[in-house]
Amino acid sequence: MLDFAGLGLWTNIAIFAVAAIFAWLAGARITGYANIISEKTGMGQALVGLLLLGGVTSLPELVVAVTSSFSGDASLAVNGILGGIAMQVAILAVADALIHDRALTSVIPNPVVFLQGGFKVLLLSIVAASVVVGDKPVMFVGIWMWLLVTITGISMFVLSRVKEDQPWIANDDGSSQAFEDEHVEESSDDDAGHGLSWAVWRAIAAGAVIVIAGYVLSRSADAIAEASGLGQSFVGAVFLAIATSLPEVSTVFTAMRAGLYTMAMSDIFGTNIFDLSFLFLIDLTGGADAVMNSVGRFEGFAALIAITATAIFLVGLAERRDKTALRMGYDSLAVLATYLAGLVVLYFLRDSGGGN
Repeated sequence: MLDFAGLGLWTNIAIFAVAAIFAWLAGARITGYANIISEKTGMGQALVGLLLLGGVTSLPELVVAVTSSFSGDASLAVNGILGGIAMQVAILAVADALIHDRALTSVIPNPVVFLQGGFKVLLLSIVAASVVVGDKPVMFVGIWMWLLVTITGISMFVLSRVKEDQPWIANDDGSSQAFEDEHVEESSDDDAGHGLSWAVWRAIAAGAVIVIAGYVLSRSADAIAEASGLGQSFVGAVFLAIATSLPEVSTVFTAMRAGLYTMAMSDIFGTNIFDLSFLFLIDLTGGADAVMNSVGRFEGFAALIAITATAIFLVGLAERRDKTALRMGYDSLAVLATYLAGLVVLYFLRDSGGGN
C-alpha cells in the first residue's frame, strides 16, 4: 500500500487536487445516471438517492474507517465518522442556496425522506447512548453496536418497501411535486437514448472512481495534515472531514442544480445511515475491547450536533414553509448556525475524546 506520508507535502497536495477533480466529475456523472435509473425502474428519487448515491459516496469512509481500525486508530475512525456526518448535513444546508426562491424542505414532496431522517436520528441516539453509558463486547462487538447494526438492517428493509406502500402523502395540493418536476433537467441527448443497463454500468464505473478518489483524498489529506503541522489537531480533523466529504458535495450540488431535490437530501441521509453502520465494522476490527469505550465527550457531542441538525431539517419538512433569508430556508440557516456553534464547542472539547 502506498505510503502517502513519505511522498512529501507538495506531492500530496498535487495528489489531493487530482483526486478532488476525479471525485467531483464522477459525482456529477453518477447523479445523472441515478436519475435515469430512478426513471427507468420507477424506484423514485428517495430510494435511489438512499441506496445508490448514499451507498456509493459512503464507501470511501468505509475503506478509511476499517483501515484506521486495523492500524490501531479505531477511536480516530469513530471521530471521523461522527464529524463527517455533521458536516454533510451542513453541506445540504449550503446547497439550499441553489434553489434561490424557495426553501429546500418546502419543495421535497416525498415522505420517505421523513423516514430516512427518523431512522438516522434513532441510530445517532444509539451511538450517543453508547458513548455516555459505555459498551460491553459480546462476540467481539459491543452490545450497543449489535443494536446499531440490527436497527440499520430494519431501517433498510422498511425504506426499500415504503415506495410501493405509500403510507401517506404530504397535503400540499401537489405544489411541491410540481415545483420539483418543473426544475428537473432533462437528460442530455447522449444519455436519453440509452437504457437501464447502460445507466447501471456507467453508475458502477463512476462509483468505482468515487471510491478510489475518495480513499486517495482521505489519505493524502491525512499526510498533508501531518506534514503541515496540523496533525491530529482540531483544525486537522476538520480538514480531514472536508476531504472525505468531497464526493457528497459533488453529488449533492449536482443533484440540486438538476432539480433533483429529493435525491439530494436522500443522498445525505442515506450516506449518514451507511456511515453509522460502519461503526459496527470498526468495533469488529478495533481490538478486544468495545470501541465506544475508547471515545469520550468530543465524539458524544459530535453525535448530538448531527442529531440536532437532522431534527431541524425534519421540523422544516413538517412545517413546509418556503420563506428564505440569504437565499436559504430558515431551517438551513438554523442548521448552519448549529453546526458552526457546535464546532466552537468541539474545539474546547478537542482534548476530551477517549482516544486522545
